[in-house]
Amino acid sequence: MLRNEILVRLRQSGPASPDQLATAIGASRTGVLQQLRALEATNFVSRQTVRHGVGRPRHLYDVTADAQELFPSNYDGLAAGLLAAIGAVGGDQLVEQVFQARRRQIGDRVRREIDDRVGVGAPLVERVRALAVIQDEQGYLADATVEADGSIRLREHNCAIFDVAQGERAACNAELDLFREVLGADVVRETHIASGDRCCSYRVVERASGEWRRGAPPSSEARVREGEPSS
Repeated sequence: MLRNEILVRLRQSGPASPDQLATAIGASRTGVLQQLRALEATNFVSRQTVRHGVGRPRHLYDVTADAQELFPSNYDGLAAGLLAAIGAVGGDQLVEQVFQARRRQIGDRVRREIDDRVGVGAPLVERVRALAVIQDEQGYLADATVEADGSIRLREHNCAIFDVAQGERAACNAELDLFREVLGADVVRETHIASGDRCCSYRVVERASGEWRRGAPPSSEARVREGEPSS
């Protein structure tokens, strides 16, 4: 693909003119210039004008920081490696603490997003649907439906952290706690991609009066009663 060839050439060799790129890649100048203009419009390349004495100035193009997202990355590998190192240093308990710290870190943000979308005090079904939209935007292919028994089903058809989830179930426990916290409801995971199921499915019901304060995840004992590992 011409666009990719241009990006790789600029990344490897630095700023270049359309003529230089066309010669290096073996493409037409018109085709190269068309791609450069499209990339510039989306801020993936920048253009600077260089003057050398008399004559028309040259335009040199180079990749921008935003173009990094177009190149291969290995964030999953890095995350999995870091978690393995954390486990080697502090064991499973430290890994669990890391994920719970992350849950606390993003919990307020997700709750605010839900409140902004549907309003504070919105019915549970609306909050679950808002959460599904947020998760969908994060790559989880999420949706929410109301079941015949009145319960609400939240499904994630893709695991956006699959490599991490396979190696560390603490990641999935933290997500479950996050859902309980931001929804203020009872949430039970019924299917699990990392265990071989086609989707992660969660049953959501109104929290019984007197159970767990709003915004607090269940204790490890509660998770064990539901058949989940506590760490």
